[in-house]
Amino acid sequence: MKKENIIKKSYEINKIINQKEVYKNKYFYIYKSKNGLNKYRFAICVSKKIGNAVTRNKVKRQIKDIIDKSKFVFKYLDDYVIIIRKEINNLSYEQIKYNLEDLLSKILD
Repeated sequence: MKKENIIKKSYEINKIINQKEVYKNKYFYIYKSKNGLNKYRFAICVSKKIGNAVTRNKVKRQIKDIIDKSKFVFKYLDDYVIIIRKEINNLSYEQIKYNLEDLLSKILD
């Protein structure tokens, strides 16, 4: 994922979450919001309940990799905030990929 496609500012993340357009499953909450830019952007939020810093960074790297390698064309140039739930600790990479792509397909269709 390119650095220009990452949301870092907390006020931007809060603005997206407060618009309350949310899609969810057992492992993820994805908030979506329109942006006035010509690109899509993501923020990945991982709680300390997931584990220590090594575990949280591993999960973030896996999510970024799935988004980079996904077959989806982000035709909607929106902002997305992905909040990861603690149930993700029990999943393998393939299961995480399946669940995230399933949820993204619901959003993008």
